[in-house]
Amino acid sequence: MAERWTKERRSEHTRQVLLDAAEEVFARKGLTGAALEEIADAAGFTRGAIYSQFGAKEKLFLAVVDRQRQRFLDGFAEVMMSFHRLSDVDVDELAQRWRQLSSGADRAALGYELTLYLLRNPEARESVAAQRRETVRALGEFISKNVARIGGTLSMEPEMLARIVLAANDGVTLDSHIDGEDLYRPYLQLVISSVQTPS
Repeated sequence: MAERWTKERRSEHTRQVLLDAAEEVFARKGLTGAALEEIADAAGFTRGAIYSQFGAKEKLFLAVVDRQRQRFLDGFAEVMMSFHRLSDVDVDELAQRWRQLSSGADRAALGYELTLYLLRNPEARESVAAQRRETVRALGEFISKNVARIGGTLSMEPEMLARIVLAANDGVTLDSHIDGEDLYRPYLQLVISSVQTPS
């Protein structure tokens, strides 16, 4: 017997399909180049569904970037949990996983688009400020706990390291694509140099 979907489940399904389509269109065309009609067509819905779920195009864009960042953080957490001692940390494996998590230059470009959008729109910046602070706080706490778990200490405040990791993610990905020079490993070497063995 087929399972009946509740109104909430249908709504969440619609939301995820719209986010998938929007992520693909925004990645190819950017915030200004992407049209709501194109996103709706790609998702198999109408523009009304987008307005119903998200409101304006900018809110849909922020939701796409937020979901993408959460996926990156979840993947980062999974990688960190695979190490049990400081001596287990393999920079090459970390770099390879980061490459996979970054999902290519188009997706990283969305991060830059978000940065420019927030710089140019103080109201939008204010509306996501608490969410950005919470992301930094949660990542800083995660880094701190896991560095301690594997027997290390940090040479800087965990939240500052979290800010640097988040700020550098898109740049490392894009510059690696643009110049054809893999920056993941050298950047991770810099990050790991902030983890010390207690004396």
